[in-house]
Amino acid sequence: MKGRFIDTRSLGARSPGASVLVAMSGGVDSAVAALLLARAGFRPVGLTMKNYCYGEENIPDRSCCSIEAVEDARRECDRIGIPHRVADVEALFTAEVIDNFVSEYENARTPNPCVRCNTVVRFRTLLEHAEKLGIEYVATGHYARVFERDDGRRFVARAINREKDQSYFLSGVHGATLDRVLFPLGAIGKDAVRTAAREASMDVADKAESQEVCFVPEGGVRAFLETRGVTFVPGKIENTKGEVVGTHAGLSEFTVGQRRHLGIAAGTPQYVVRLDKKRNVLVIGGAEELLAREVSCTFEWVDASVTEGGEGLTAQIRHRHAGSPVRRVSIDGSAGRVEFESEQRAVCPGQTIALYRGEVVVGSGVIDGPGAS
Repeated sequence: MKGRFIDTRSLGARSPGASVLVAMSGGVDSAVAALLLARAGFRPVGLTMKNYCYGEENIPDRSCCSIEAVEDARRECDRIGIPHRVADVEALFTAEVIDNFVSEYENARTPNPCVRCNTVVRFRTLLEHAEKLGIEYVATGHYARVFERDDGRRFVARAINREKDQSYFLSGVHGATLDRVLFPLGAIGKDAVRTAAREASMDVADKAESQEVCFVPEGGVRAFLETRGVTFVPGKIENTKGEVVGTHAGLSEFTVGQRRHLGIAAGTPQYVVRLDKKRNVLVIGGAEELLAREVSCTFEWVDASVTEGGEGLTAQIRHRHAGSPVRRVSIDGSAGRVEFESEQRAVCPGQTIALYRGEVVVGSGVIDGPGAS
C-alpha cells in the first residue's frame, strides 16, 4: 500500500496549539501519551471513562475501571498541567461490551471485550466529547500507528515495537473515525515510556499492567457470569471419536485450545477441541486435532482492496498469534472464509480475526469456527 505513517511530532510542529482529547486510563501509557503530546506542541485535555459501577463488584485496583485509576489519571493530568474530565459511559459499556461478553460465553464462544470496547465505546466516546468541547484531535496510549494511504483513507497499523504492538485490539476501528486519531506511542517502546514517566516524576511510572478483563472481579469469569444469570449445566466430555471420557461442570468454563482443568488422565496431553453447545458436550483431543487451515468468520469491515484472493495478506486470529500468510479470502456479504498457507492452532469461536497488508490492518471480523460455520 502506498502512503505514509502519521508522525505525531511533525503534526504538532505544523499545527502548534492544536487541541487533543486524550483517553486517560490511569496507567503509564496514557499518561505518557498526554505528556508527549504536550511536548509536541498540542494542548491536551485528559478524559477518563467511567465504564463500570465501582461499588457493584470487587474490581482489581489495577483495572482501568477502578476508583484508583480515575484518581491516578487526574493526578497525572495535574502534573502535566492539563485539564481532566470524567465521562460516564457505564450504560453504553454495559450494553455493548458486558452484555455481549455474557451472551458470547452463554453460547459457548470466547469473546475479546477489549476489541469490542475500542470499536464501539472508546473512540465513539472520545469523538463525541471532542465535538462537544470543540477539540480537534483525539488520542490514546495504544502502541499502534495511523497509516494514510495515497487516496487519503486512514488505517490502523502496527507499532514499530512489535512486542508491544496493539493494532490487533484496534482492528475494528476504521474509516472516518481515524481521520482525527493520534497514537503518540506508536514509534516507541515500553522501556522508553517508563523512562519518560520517571523523568517526569510520575507516580504511575512503575505501575503494573492489568492483564485481565477490566470488569471481571477477582473471583474470576465464572463468578462474574453467574452474577449475570448464566447457568452452568454439567455435561459429558467426549473425545473426537465420540467416546465419553468424563464430565464437565459447564461449557462456559472452557475455551478452544485449553489444556488445564479438564480433569482427564489420558496418557497424552489433551486439549479442548470444540464446545458442542447443542448437546452440551465438551470435545477434547490431541494437539494435532486443534489444527485447521481454514477459518470461517463474520466480517465487521473489509477494505475494498481485499477481494476474492489473499495475495500479500496475513491474518491474526488472537492476541498472542504472530499472524500467518493467507492463501485466499472469500467474502459473501458479511460472511467470510480465510484460508491460510499453513495449518493454524486452536481456531476459537468468538475471537477476533484481523487482516493485514504488510503492517496495515485492512479488515476485521469475529471468528465463527474452523472451516464452514
